[in-house]
Amino acid sequence: MAISSKLLNEGETVVVDTRTHIKALLLPLLILVVLLAVGTFAQVTWDQTVAFVVWAVVAVGIVWYVLRPALIWATSSYTFTNRRLITRSGILVRRGHDMPLARISDIAYEFGLIDRMLGCGTLIISDASEYGQIKLHDIPRVEETQRKVNAMLHPSAGHDGT
Repeated sequence: MAISSKLLNEGETVVVDTRTHIKALLLPLLILVVLLAVGTFAQVTWDQTVAFVVWAVVAVGIVWYVLRPALIWATSSYTFTNRRLITRSGILVRRGHDMPLARISDIAYEFGLIDRMLGCGTLIISDASEYGQIKLHDIPRVEETQRKVNAMLHPSAGHDGT
């Protein structure tokens, strides 16, 4: 479970616990390959001093464009409990947002072609407050998550009343 049990209130149970889909790391992976190719090209083509400078720039690029997004991905989570939505993110400075399920007026999803191929999408949570909507991007199995949350919001939906 990505969320600590210390954050849950008495009687509160986790229904859905997820993070952003792994697709969020595809661009950093591509950048890593390009940066390593640039460093290798510099090592083979130019003298040692230039290659050292290029590798230093490559190292900074790897930290900023590869390691940082991977850490952000690993430390962010979205959790639906039987009472609320809990979002947590951040590496050094943690940010969080809790929304009681009672405030949710609508939950929808959207996904494009690539999202459909990868099995993820954007979950759109609407409430009646001044904030309006919360968009949770790249949620794995977004349709399943939407169905589970809808079942919590409307427990009688889908039952024949017997």
